Amino acid sequence: MGFTPLRAMAQSPAQKVVVVTFGGGARDEETFAVEGQQYIPHLLNDLIPQATFFTQVVNRGILGHYVATASLATGTYETFDNFAPVAPESPTIFEYFRRDQHRPAHDAWVIAPSNGFNRIGQSDNRLYGNGLGAYVVLPKQLLSNALGHGTSDYESLLRDNYESPVQSPYSSNQVDLHELANLMQLSVAEFITHARTVSSPDELSVYIAHQVMKQLAPSLLWITLHDIDIAHSGAFSLYTDGIRRTDRLCAELWNSIQSNPEYKGKTSMFILPDFGRDADSDPGGNGFQHHRTGDPLSRTTWMIAMGPGIRENFTVNRMVESVDLVPTLAAVLKCNARFSSGKPLQEVL
Repeated sequence: MGFTPLRAMAQSPAQKVVVVTFGGGARDEETFAVEGQQYIPHLLNDLIPQATFFTQVVNRGILGHYVATASLATGTYETFDNFAPVAPESPTIFEYFRRDQHRPAHDAWVIAPSNGFNRIGQSDNRLYGNGLGAYVVLPKQLLSNALGHGTSDYESLLRDNYESPVQSPYSSNQVDLHELANLMQLSVAEFITHARTVSSPDELSVYIAHQVMKQLAPSLLWITLHDIDIAHSGAFSLYTDGIRRTDRLCAELWNSIQSNPEYKGKTSMFILPDFGRDADSDPGGNGFQHHRTGDPLSRTTWMIAMGPGIRENFTVNRMVESVDLVPTLAAVLKCNARFSSGKPLQEVL
């Protein structure tokens, strides 16, 4: 695998897109409801005034983090086992973009802390899946490989999922730590040093995202944050800490976009959870801790869209679906999401 330095890249498309999935499922009660707004000051005060805000984004698919994120990335409700080491069946937005725009591999990247996400960058679709996916960076796996047996100090960071064992299947488009370090003009030691200073894998993910943007400026960057999934441990304070952190990291990413001449003025950013969590009143669930019931709170979330040409401080209250994201991204990136079941969101086009 080789990368082209930013100065030598072929001319990129005029428009860039950054997608951030809001970290492992969050309910309105801990975000946009009155009692939850204390946890999202940056979304409320910094980002939404610059954005179009969709208040009802419904996920009608399987409520597991990998399969739900795969559905977000394909625009089709994927139906595979959430814990199976498989690629999405439908083409991803990365493949639509690279095929239709004839873009090189280094122009589409996915950064996903959870090791179970290492097949997210490329589908098994026979028309698209052969080498047209995104590069995938798994910070926790990079850190684990670099540390070898000396991982005891990082046990909380390296814990992959609070519901299931770690799945780590081989993926041909996964980035090696040493190659990534060379690309970023950093040492492996610097990645490890940075990891020592943070309290979460998401911090390391966003740090790597900043470096990828600085060195390669890909046209399509997808960042899957996951800290909020600590809710499965049953500790409400850790869950809300994860929401606060994700809120801050989203603002930091937008600020980086505005300070980077390769992105400023030509980047659309989309922020949305993969789904919510169970209602406290539902006897079949465990409230904030899980997402098992399929009730409205676990299925209905929100989305922030911002960037050039997108209306600022505007609220959309009509019901849309999470699979509408991909055809919307495709319209922005001028490619055809031909197998998506969603519909482009005209409010941002």
